[in-house]
Amino acid sequence: MSDTPAPHPITGQCFSSPVPPGTGWPEDPATAATPVAHSANHCAQLAASAETVQQLQAVVSVCAACPRLVEWRAHVARTKRAAFRDQPYWSRPVPSFGSTTARRVIVGLAPSAHGSNRTGRNFAGDPAGEWLYRALFKAGACNQPESVAAGDGLQLSGARIIPAVHCAPPGNAPHAEEKHTCRAWSVREMELLQPVAILALGRIGWDSVFQIGRRLGWEGVSPRPRFGHNTTATVRAEWGEVRVVGCYHPSQRNTATGLLSEEQLDAAVTTFMAVAQST
Repeated sequence: MSDTPAPHPITGQCFSSPVPPGTGWPEDPATAATPVAHSANHCAQLAASAETVQQLQAVVSVCAACPRLVEWRAHVARTKRAAFRDQPYWSRPVPSFGSTTARRVIVGLAPSAHGSNRTGRNFAGDPAGEWLYRALFKAGACNQPESVAAGDGLQLSGARIIPAVHCAPPGNAPHAEEKHTCRAWSVREMELLQPVAILALGRIGWDSVFQIGRRLGWEGVSPRPRFGHNTTATVRAEWGEVRVVGCYHPSQRNTATGLLSEEQLDAAVTTFMAVAQST
């Protein structure tokens, strides 16, 4: 943990890095008494015992089941990026963000080291988030077109963002075992949310959706439908039909190289929102 507390960029309250649970960070779902998972089996047990999304996110936000990721996020909190040297780093698992009742889910990859891992909110404070929240704002899913930090007033009322992996991984590349361990949280959250539409960001997001579906016994997940931008696949869950929409991830690499344009992202988000509204 960083020896010198730094002020939160919105509230001004000082925090150590990583941020201890229950100390007042905006949107922190945990307390000092929240149980901590230290293994894949423990993740599965705590996930299964969560009766609400709020209970689930509390245990997600303090998970310590993957030693490599725990070590990496602590390292990032100590070293920081020069541009954010005067800010505290959340550097814990980033909980899901957004509405728990909209029944629309966006599945991403993992927090970026100096974006979500710093701010504690999915896609807040990084270039990918600038693109995604702007598209969601234009589609009417949130109340402002950007998010710089937890506590900045953003309300994502039309969807919920679930990362495939809740911790920032070295090189932005989680290992297969880490994805498998973290999937216990996503499986339980999907059960609780019962979505009717899912926007899968990138091939990893797409694969994660169908891996979750396989665990939950969804029909239509095998053979896995082919990923493509703004393509859809329909599966059937216990609660009914679910439409999955593929979308290139709005990563800085994809947007800078022209693989994903703003118009393409808007089109996929529109497809996603329209499916949910018509179901």
